[in-house]
Amino acid sequence: MRLVHEPVTAADDDFFEQRTESLATNVELADSLVSQARGLMFRRSIPDDYALAFRFDSTTVRDLHMLFVFFPIDAVWAVDGVVERVERLYPWRSFARARADLIVELPAGAAAEVEAGDRLTLEDDS
Repeated sequence: MRLVHEPVTAADDDFFEQRTESLATNVELADSLVSQARGLMFRRSIPDDYALAFRFDSTTVRDLHMLFVFFPIDAVWAVDGVVERVERLYPWRSFARARADLIVELPAGAAAEVEAGDRLTLEDDS
C-alpha cells in the first residue's frame, strides 16, 4: 500500500494545477484497537518511506499524543481524503487534535509540502 498526495495549487483564478506524489510506499494500517492505541510508541525510528495510517468509519475529533514516541513525526488529519490539518509533533511533549476519518503519521519532514485542502489517498499496490 502507498500514500499518495495530490496538492492543489492555484496557478490563477480559473486554473488549478494538479499533480500527485507518493509520500510513502510502505504504509502500515493500524486496524485493530491495540495497534491504534500503540501507534508509534516504543519504536526507536521509522524508515523514510513509511507511514502509519489510522482509518475510521466516522468523522470526529481525533487526538494524537507523543508519549513514549522517541522521534519527531509529521501528522496529517483528513476527512473524506481532504487534508484538514498538518502538524509537526515532537517526542514526549506534543499533543494535537483535529476532525478526521483518516490520520497518517509520517517521518518528520515527509509532509512538508502537504497543506489543508490537499488530497490524500491510500492505494493498494496490486
